[in-house]
Amino acid sequence: MATYIIPLKELTLQHVSEVGGKNASLGEMLRSLAADQIRVPDGFATTARAYQDFLESNNLTAKIEQQLAKLDTQQFSNLQETGAQIRKLILAAHLPDSLAGAIREAYQQMCRPYKAPVQVAVRSSATAEDLPDASFAGQHESYLNISGEEQVLKACLRCYASLFTDRAIKYRHDHGFDHMKVYLSAGVQKMVRSDLASAGVCFTLDPQSGFDQVVFLTGSWGLGENVVQGTVNPDEFYVFKPTLKQGKKAIISKKVGSKAITMVYADGNSDQPTVNIATPAAKQEAYVLSDDEIRQVAEWAVRIEEHYGRPMDIEWAKDGETGELFIVQARPETIHSRKNRQLTHTTFTLQEAAKPLASGKAIGQRIISGTARLLNSPQESHLLQAGEILVTDITNPDWDPILKKVSAVITNKGGRTSHAAIVARELGALAVVGTGNATELIRNGQEITVSCADGQNGMVYDGKLNWREEVLDFGHLTKPNTRAMLIVGDPDQAFDLSYYPNDGVGLMRLEFIINNSIQIHPMALVKYHELQEEAVKAQIDALTHHHENKEDYFVEKLAQSVATIAAAFYPKDVVVRMSDFKTNEYANLIGGRQFEPKEENPMLGFRGASRYYNPRYREGFGLECKAMKVVRDEMGLTNVKLMIPFCRTIAEGQQVLKQMAKYGLVRGENGLEVYVMAEIPSNVLLAKEFARIFDGFSIGSNDLTQLTLGIDRDSSTVSELFDEQNEAVQKMISEVIRAAHETGVKVGLCGQAPSDFPAFAQFLVEQGIDSISFNPDALLKGVENILAAEKEQGKAGREAVGPTKESVFPWEVHS
Repeated sequence: MATYIIPLKELTLQHVSEVGGKNASLGEMLRSLAADQIRVPDGFATTARAYQDFLESNNLTAKIEQQLAKLDTQQFSNLQETGAQIRKLILAAHLPDSLAGAIREAYQQMCRPYKAPVQVAVRSSATAEDLPDASFAGQHESYLNISGEEQVLKACLRCYASLFTDRAIKYRHDHGFDHMKVYLSAGVQKMVRSDLASAGVCFTLDPQSGFDQVVFLTGSWGLGENVVQGTVNPDEFYVFKPTLKQGKKAIISKKVGSKAITMVYADGNSDQPTVNIATPAAKQEAYVLSDDEIRQVAEWAVRIEEHYGRPMDIEWAKDGETGELFIVQARPETIHSRKNRQLTHTTFTLQEAAKPLASGKAIGQRIISGTARLLNSPQESHLLQAGEILVTDITNPDWDPILKKVSAVITNKGGRTSHAAIVARELGALAVVGTGNATELIRNGQEITVSCADGQNGMVYDGKLNWREEVLDFGHLTKPNTRAMLIVGDPDQAFDLSYYPNDGVGLMRLEFIINNSIQIHPMALVKYHELQEEAVKAQIDALTHHHENKEDYFVEKLAQSVATIAAAFYPKDVVVRMSDFKTNEYANLIGGRQFEPKEENPMLGFRGASRYYNPRYREGFGLECKAMKVVRDEMGLTNVKLMIPFCRTIAEGQQVLKQMAKYGLVRGENGLEVYVMAEIPSNVLLAKEFARIFDGFSIGSNDLTQLTLGIDRDSSTVSELFDEQNEAVQKMISEVIRAAHETGVKVGLCGQAPSDFPAFAQFLVEQGIDSISFNPDALLKGVENILAAEKEQGKAGREAVGPTKESVFPWEVHS
């Protein structure tokens, strides 16, 4: 007798041809990962043989082939009609008695340990599904909260019919699969009561950049289908794998999503087994998992990835009755895992300022413009012209045949792990998902520009804006002897920038994070109860409502932003410069005007080191220190080095170090190095004395030039005299480098000049500088200038330390 049913726990990856990739993977985890205490709900799967016998007993094969023969495979004009006819044939058929009996018996066995019929998920698993080069994501149907023998049988039949959804027919055609040689297995799996808790998706890499040292989790309240289909904007979490394995606090980023709806079980009077309800406001603002639970899912994900030997796309669920976490699916990640990292990188930069019409999460890293086409459903696809920009509430798998026609897609709903985002990446399409209200803000037929240039934030603008495209070709570079480092401020770009050839980050400015992510003056958080303006308090309350303690908001935000950049370049050095706003810039932060003096010349006033020990700001500096201690000691990112800007005197440097030590940042402890900016003549004249209390120098050529020549470079009257190659400036730089070498400390330079002027790069190489840090768009030219200078000096470029998994350039990009 043919085998129609196989318990999941008896399956392995060797059974893909019998039960499809999805069910084989569940069995593989049940059998092989139980020792790792990874919980996977048990169940059973119908076999490919069962599906074939179902077709044969109902004489369906020839009838389906006849319908497929009529399909217009050029324009797919009759795709909907063809799919509907085939599904109608299948749904009108009957499961053979032998198959129905086997399913009943298997379901009865599942129910025996329980007093009532078990609620199950019935999922489609095609025998060509979840292959390394084809995801089949969302092509077939799943049915949740199915209870009772008859309902299970109906759900299995509907799974068979879903093998011929319009999207699945088109997908198989596009990928060269024979329709009649792909078989359907129905997986019947005990439901996890995530309707009472939460569920979501995780990838064992960053799905946008492909950076594979993180686990990316998303989640929402209720059943996970809302996350998979993109009907909610979920919570997002990044967990750093290396420090997770070290048992450190490895969650480097947490972002709360709106989670507007929750999918739950319907009551007994409903025709549908599940229903979406509005999520209460308090739950919308709450994270769906605790930190311990985030780490648990991430640890399981890493173990699953190690077992499969490849990046994975995983679905998780939390049972609201028991509080237990489960893995309910795991499939190979099919986009970045089959990409070769290119030796060229094209950057896109908007050339004009504009206020965005809408914004959301970016998929892709380009800028395009075109005509917006607002559609309500795939049935309106005839209104869409090739190359237009689709604007809609949400895309689900039924949109797949249409998405190939668009240049971009913009949706109100969805997150980075939604089905829409996955398919957009697979098609190489540009997308902005989770905008909230794009369909209300964009007019049908409107000319718009879509920018996903930074890879994280997608912006939609009115009209056709001008942008610049630049191709950076790193393929010809060898590794220079002088360390080439990056200047980075935006955590959202860190994972992508880590693939540039580099020796780490020579300058990370905190100002970008404080201004863009935190937005609040630190002293306004420390002295919240002393704030004089109620409007300011209201602004702060709106931003900090997740935090009982206002100061924790600053520490957590700053720590996570720094940790993201530190993780991207780990274990290479990331030199973090403590805040260096001027008083007028600090005053522009929320609540800042109450705490900042008005100065005629802020450039030479209350800035840098002088603030850190002063009663006006030292508690604010304390928050910066607390955040850095979290990053280094709790998160384990000891590649973070700290740097003090605008330190005028030795005594001031000692004061700052003493202040840092009060907050647990002691130079030398846990490998902590503290550098100082060399940007004031006093830093140069007393370089050896500064070297006794600091671990190195970073030459700030802009300020050093201004203060050496007595020039305000922003003054149009004398700006032409600003010249970093001036003999006096070069003598200053040369003296710092000489003093650093004599005292055995490190010395580098951050600035534009070495990329703009080959002669300046040659001067630095001649002086023996240890490192030069460049803005990302200047790195290529800067390295070329260094290599030319080293060739002139007869210095051979360094050999790469050794090939790594991520090595794609002539010198390593990840360690």
